[in-house]
Amino acid sequence: MKIKRVHRRQQGQALVLGLLLAAVGALALTRYFSVGQAVAEKSRLTHTADAAAYSGALTQARALNMLALLNRTQTAHQVAMAHLLTLGSWAMLGGSQSLKAGMGNPPVYLIAMLFGPAYGQAYAASLPALGLDMLAREGTGQLAQAFSRHDSLVHDMLAGVQQDIVAGLPEARMAAISEVVALQYGDTQTNATILNDAWPGYLKAYGPKHWMPSVKEVAGLHPFLAPRNHTERNAWLVQARCPTRRHELRRRGQTELNEAGVWESIDTQSYHALRSNRWIGCYFREYEMGWGWIPAERGGGAAVSYTEQAPDDFSQQDFWRWVLSSTDWNLLSDDGNPLANSRAYADRARWPSRGLPTLWDVPALAESSVGFALRLSRSGAQGLQYTSQAAAEAYFRRPSKRSDGRAEQANLFRPYWQARLSAEPKGTASGVIP
Repeated sequence: MKIKRVHRRQQGQALVLGLLLAAVGALALTRYFSVGQAVAEKSRLTHTADAAAYSGALTQARALNMLALLNRTQTAHQVAMAHLLTLGSWAMLGGSQSLKAGMGNPPVYLIAMLFGPAYGQAYAASLPALGLDMLAREGTGQLAQAFSRHDSLVHDMLAGVQQDIVAGLPEARMAAISEVVALQYGDTQTNATILNDAWPGYLKAYGPKHWMPSVKEVAGLHPFLAPRNHTERNAWLVQARCPTRRHELRRRGQTELNEAGVWESIDTQSYHALRSNRWIGCYFREYEMGWGWIPAERGGGAAVSYTEQAPDDFSQQDFWRWVLSSTDWNLLSDDGNPLANSRAYADRARWPSRGLPTLWDVPALAESSVGFALRLSRSGAQGLQYTSQAAAEAYFRRPSKRSDGRAEQANLFRPYWQARLSAEPKGTASGVIP
């Protein structure tokens, strides 16, 4: 009986131990659950930081690609303006040549006899071009008006858009980051801080000299803008004193972008009759047949010989006497059409132009990528503060190798910018987005 009473007193002790063990298990489970929540929240914040940083870098890449496309658009407009200018000087050439052909000075039949029927036909074909030069006159000329619209578009719209992209990129990037964070959390409790931002100062604004080689290279792909120089000589002996010389028909023309980044175009044609006398021997008497010149208003003009004091005609004086007394022209030179140039200068059209605009580019020796770091922080359960950091960059990479095998420096002429996450740089906060 005594043994049974002791056994009864020991009953229930295992329950106490079980309850204690259950309490410890519950505590461990609760703690494990809290740790799991913290890990999950940290992981979620890390993924959000990566996505947000990548979105910011993608915004940078898109902005850089847009600047590259705008620079290419600017170049295309410059080439279009060069074409319009060339059409303008050609129109002026046609109008003036029509007048000369109609006056018979020189006559069409003479040009055909000396240089062949094709040249005579071309000269005669200018007769219907009377008044064509009005297309190139400033103010009312259709070509001049089209040129002015291009100039306005280049400077007043495209250049402004580029400036807005460069200045507004930090705000656009932050907006993209904030949108990703808002889509993930749907609240305003997450703070985003930009660290070590390389964007300020990464790009530089350049004037005409920086872009001129690229514009000239592209313009060189268009035969219409190439130099228009041709000399035709008659086949038979003209003067016994100068047996190697012949009458010449000279066509001269050029479209140039001067050092100030302003286009100009000049076109002339003249018949140079070979003459001789006992005072100076052999010389060329120039008969201007057509001319047109739209000069650059600043930055220097075409390197051609001309004078501002050319007589309207030479009925009252000898051509050679006037040249020797009033100019420094070489009467035996076969280089150009100085008298036609003089007519072109006197009759020149003025097309106002602001020249090449200021454009943005990556400076030489600059990094081929531009990045930043992003830190996200937010408060969680039980007053815990969660922080995560990520870094991303926009980088330049060609989709294929260059044909010459050379590496290409990062630039804003080719839209080859992409985005990626990168190693996390160290830096200080440069902006906070609530």
